[in-house]
Amino acid sequence: MTNADKKNACFAATTPLYYVNDVPHVGSAYTTMALDTLCRYQRMQGRPTLMITGTDEHGQKIQRTAEKHGRSPQDHCDQVVGSFKDLWKQLNIQNDRFSRTTAPRHQAIVNEFYQRVEAQGDIYLSQQQGFYCVGCEEFKEKRDLVEEKFCPLHPNQEAEWRDEENYFFRLSNYQEKLEALYEANPNFIQPPSRRNEVLSFVSQGLKDFSISRVNLDWGFPVPGDDKHTLYVWFDALLGYVTALLDPEDEPTLDNAMAKWFPFSLHLIGKDILRFHAVYWPAMLMSAGLPVSDRVFGHGFLTKNGQKMGKSLGNVLDPVALLGTYGSDAVRYYFLKEIEFGRDGDFNESRFIDTLNADLANDLGNLLNRTLGMAKRYCNLTVPQLSGDSFAADHTLKQLGEGLGDRVSTAYEALAFRDACAGALGLAQACNKFLDQEAPWTRYKEGDQAAVESILYAVLESVRQAGYLLSPVVPDLANAIYQQLGFEVDFNNKDQLGKTLSYGEHSQWGMLPAGQAMQKPSPIFAKIESEPS
Repeated sequence: MTNADKKNACFAATTPLYYVNDVPHVGSAYTTMALDTLCRYQRMQGRPTLMITGTDEHGQKIQRTAEKHGRSPQDHCDQVVGSFKDLWKQLNIQNDRFSRTTAPRHQAIVNEFYQRVEAQGDIYLSQQQGFYCVGCEEFKEKRDLVEEKFCPLHPNQEAEWRDEENYFFRLSNYQEKLEALYEANPNFIQPPSRRNEVLSFVSQGLKDFSISRVNLDWGFPVPGDDKHTLYVWFDALLGYVTALLDPEDEPTLDNAMAKWFPFSLHLIGKDILRFHAVYWPAMLMSAGLPVSDRVFGHGFLTKNGQKMGKSLGNVLDPVALLGTYGSDAVRYYFLKEIEFGRDGDFNESRFIDTLNADLANDLGNLLNRTLGMAKRYCNLTVPQLSGDSFAADHTLKQLGEGLGDRVSTAYEALAFRDACAGALGLAQACNKFLDQEAPWTRYKEGDQAAVESILYAVLESVRQAGYLLSPVVPDLANAIYQQLGFEVDFNNKDQLGKTLSYGEHSQWGMLPAGQAMQKPSPIFAKIESEPS
């Protein structure tokens, strides 16, 4: 199978490997729920999909944090990794692999990759002088610092001056190759604002970067020189490759690349864009490997218009938020209310208003009232109709036909807000349609055919809207489908591309005639007031 064939057949995508200096924050949750949503959509398309997340566990910051808490670096990592896995479970994340850079077979992958790059002549030993940000695990150029000593990302932590021997990667060798990559593949870096940032950075000239540290025990030794420890980014980025191995595989690059490589997407926060859009493709080129298809750098989150931080006392705890509102509510708000790629804000009042308006009222109340009428007028049985029973200019059929394609385009582009708005727009049209057509009046007039036509059109539209929203709110989609009489599970990966295939279920008019439905029950409870 050629690389092009593999790329068409498989979708392998990653979140960052999150740094374990502390428990996960809402920004980590945001990235992961976004990728989980995209991967659910890909599975619905019947595409073999591998979602990779995990943790980056080496480096000086980890070593110092562990010492501060009086435990070994490995014990510290194990504890924090547990909090990530617990949060992903609460968020209904369905990752296929969880990559840890402390895994023994990860070292084998790192060593083999290092040796390939070394054989290419792209690693050399030299002296490094400059300011080093422990928070970023990176030497900083003067142009990157504020007031000559502070990293903008860690303004409370003064950069440390260092003068030490390091191994370097010849990034400067890849200036022209990277520029050619960006020109030939304009969608390699997204959204456009991120692409422009990278083009500006690269145009200023690329400098070689150090890939080792001295006087650091917590990490893998440089192959052939155990006085040096591999720098966290050279180690961490390869955690994506290690994750491609099946459990029974011998840890070699050939085995890791046998099925899923190259990656379809790296989904990251914009703060680590340079590493993924400049350093990582250059490293892959050096090792003679194909680069990934796409790097998408999303924006930052704020709370009530302010940057979040412990010192400000406005940190948004994802665990507490999930405990109060549940996974579907959290997933829906962040993916529907924030344009993915831009910075976005969390406001609890707006959060509650959005959920009540969209999920409790426009969708939930719509299904409840329509099933209530189906119970009274149709014995909770889907009318003997199909999509073909309706004229092409029928209000809801017109909206529903082509909606699956439009929502598909939105998901592919990571335009989650547009996907949600498209599906919700159909539900909103249904509410208006019901009020206009008044099936209760038609029933009193003895026009049973009209009643059944109205109810079928609305029930089918709710089904379609629920299906199209299912990558974002899978539990809500389950509730909708189950009340409509389906025995399916949107959390079952095997069903997504088969029983729940996009080609069939995204289209308007497939609700089976004569199917027995369940008694109406609220699918999303209205949130009465903001908790004190």
